[in-house]
Amino acid sequence: MKLKTIPIELEPDELLCVVGPTASSKTELAIRVCEEAGGEVIGADSVQIYRHFDIGSGKPTRQEQSRARHHLIDVADAVDPWDAARWAAEAEQAIADVRARGKIPVVCGGTYLWVRALVLGLAEAPAASPGLRKQLEQQAREMGRETLHARLAQVDPEIAARLAPNDFVRVQRALEVFELTGRRLSELQREHQARPPRHRARLVGVRWAPSELEARIAVRASRWLEAGWVEEVRALCARGWGSTRPMSSVGYRQVRDHIEGHLSEADLVPAITRATKVFARRQRTWLRDAPVLWIDRP
Repeated sequence: MKLKTIPIELEPDELLCVVGPTASSKTELAIRVCEEAGGEVIGADSVQIYRHFDIGSGKPTRQEQSRARHHLIDVADAVDPWDAARWAAEAEQAIADVRARGKIPVVCGGTYLWVRALVLGLAEAPAASPGLRKQLEQQAREMGRETLHARLAQVDPEIAARLAPNDFVRVQRALEVFELTGRRLSELQREHQARPPRHRARLVGVRWAPSELEARIAVRASRWLEAGWVEEVRALCARGWGSTRPMSSVGYRQVRDHIEGHLSEADLVPAITRATKVFARRQRTWLRDAPVLWIDRP
């Protein structure tokens, strides 16, 4: 199938994945492809899966969802346990359903770990240990995330070199794997890389200069706050979701800090913008060695 929106010809068994950093027009590109080719979007965003986390996740609007059917959006509450393995299993079912109805599945999202889990599968690693995770979370609170990152650098320097100290979820997981198995996560990942992929995937992203993307991030933060982001977070905290995993995501964490009196109104937009820029740089790093076709904006 030859696409107009993207300068490629997609083979019948290829899985199209729209990837890239935050604020790079992934949703618009995926919807245009779906409109053109008769497709449906498979969401690959670790915050958009949660109900009521709408504004700050950049969740597709009703109008956008009316242009193309979306899957794996609004499928969980904030207290529900989701990880890459669970999402990949759900995504496989959604892809099979879309193809069975003669449609084209288009995976779209910025959580590249999840996209990799779908396309390449996951390294064989132990299931999460709630008790050990609570211990690591307490240690992070008492001693700081930098301390856990330094510990990871001692036991698995290869993984530690890839992760920022503030990337607590992944630092925590790498330490958890080592504690439970005595093996480095980097070793398990190398063994996994020798296996064939689960899907033939075509990765596509929208090209932006770093300065352009950073300007878009700043404008978006202001626009989302004007749209009621603070009120949304107040309502989420009132539900008892102030300490859940999605509330620790970029942007939501800063808005919660503002509500709790730790961040002034004047400092809110700059704080969100700084954190989002760091996150975007990290996303670009994840994709640096991936075979992404970068195209001009749609």
